[in-house]
Amino acid sequence: MLFHPAVTTLAVYELPQIIANIRNWVIGIAAAIATLFLTVSEVERAKTAFRCALLGYAIALLAPVFLAVLKGLIGAK
Repeated sequence: MLFHPAVTTLAVYELPQIIANIRNWVIGIAAAIATLFLTVSEVERAKTAFRCALLGYAIALLAPVFLAVLKGLIGAK
């Protein structure tokens, strides 16, 4: 009788799905931090906090674009 080793699954998801999940988490965290900066700021520093929040939202919105550029640079599908 031949011995057949059990098939071991090393990863549950493929790499593109893992990257998409990481991207979604980063976008969510960036939006949460931007909202935190917007709501926790003092009145005197409201303009600065608003600019920081807008920057955070811009980074969160542009994350898929940055990811696409990075994928293009490394040759990923």
